[in-house]
Amino acid sequence: MPGELTLLERLEVLAGGARYDVSCASSGSRRKNGNGIGSASPCGICHSWTSDGRCVSLLKLLMTNACIYDCAYCPNRRSNDLPRTLPAPEEIAELTIGFYRRNYIEGLFLSTGVVRDPDYTMEQLIRSVWLLREAYGFNGYIHLKVVPGADPLLVEEAGRHADRLSVNIELPTRESLMLLAPDKSGEAILHPMRRIADLIRWRRDGRRARTAAPPFAPAGQSTQMIVGATGETDLQIMRLAENLYRTVELKRVYYSSFIPVNEDSRLPCATAPLLSREHRLYQADWLLRFYGFRSHEFLDEQHPQLDPAVDPKCGWALRHLHLFPVEVNRADYETLLRVPGIGVRSARRIVRARRRQHLGLDELPLLGVVMKRARYFITARGKYGGEEYLDGDRLRERLVEKRLTRDGEESQLSLFPAGEPAPGSAVTGEL
Repeated sequence: MPGELTLLERLEVLAGGARYDVSCASSGSRRKNGNGIGSASPCGICHSWTSDGRCVSLLKLLMTNACIYDCAYCPNRRSNDLPRTLPAPEEIAELTIGFYRRNYIEGLFLSTGVVRDPDYTMEQLIRSVWLLREAYGFNGYIHLKVVPGADPLLVEEAGRHADRLSVNIELPTRESLMLLAPDKSGEAILHPMRRIADLIRWRRDGRRARTAAPPFAPAGQSTQMIVGATGETDLQIMRLAENLYRTVELKRVYYSSFIPVNEDSRLPCATAPLLSREHRLYQADWLLRFYGFRSHEFLDEQHPQLDPAVDPKCGWALRHLHLFPVEVNRADYETLLRVPGIGVRSARRIVRARRRQHLGLDELPLLGVVMKRARYFITARGKYGGEEYLDGDRLRERLVEKRLTRDGEESQLSLFPAGEPAPGSAVTGEL
């Protein structure tokens, strides 16, 4: 109980319980300082890096690790024997301000277990962030979790104080929820997501009409899915993500590879998270959000899983070789985005640069094009980028990068080639 643990021990418990929630999101908020302290930068605050490359930090913790639910995959489930603590909202607010004043953090990421019932839990969350905003005048970034099943009025109140809201969808299908989280329901999760989306649209429409719409979650909402705890295919996961982006105004979906932290017969046998699959899902998600792809274009019933050896855009291009090569001096922006090795920024640069001159192959790397992949799919001034035209199988062999361990075994995919510095695509997700 709270009185049995020191402040440091309670902080370790709450911070440790929050580490499995990966949806620390870029803010995108423009909350002004006013007469208070702190600010939320429009370029974004996330757990480690902003979109402009700054390294920043959030205080990431649970309001409580006590929980009435018994989800099979959760380290804080009620059947686990571990120290529990529930600080008062005043303690959460004071702790956050203390860390901020010591220049340890720039914002707060506050999640929680569910204690008593969803409404009581949301009331405590709201009280914590209300104290930060009103009593301490804190204008920094706040990311707040919404508890499924809470009253819609509480969801609305939460959005008045937080920059971003998130409701974790947890598992991709209702069947998976029934198996691993029987205390939860798909409708209880989706209902607050729809409510948040409606309030975001209402605020946006009010601003367009120049009416005095009060601020509501200016950085939008996000969600998280656990991948690999149940048997859904990548096709099912991407279809769900695409539908959420289209219907509930999501900023992004976070994919969390299943981590075995509990012993439970309902869970798969796994010794470590499959990070290569998680990485491919993030790449496919980027294609949905920024490249104009639909999920059925790179996944279908015949290809329900993403290729672990090549990124999703390369996989799509290999199945559509009749569309290539593309002449970079004539192709429109949308076509350029579909070329492996040409990302959003490099496609824009190509469109701007070719207004002044016809581009050759030598100019393309200067514009950010990754020629190692792109050369097989483009021409410039009529000149083909590869040594020769290759059929699908031989081209795939060229694009596959195998990583071998010292023992000669193939290792898990890496974000960066060995010995090379981290490229900008690690931050931007460009493919």
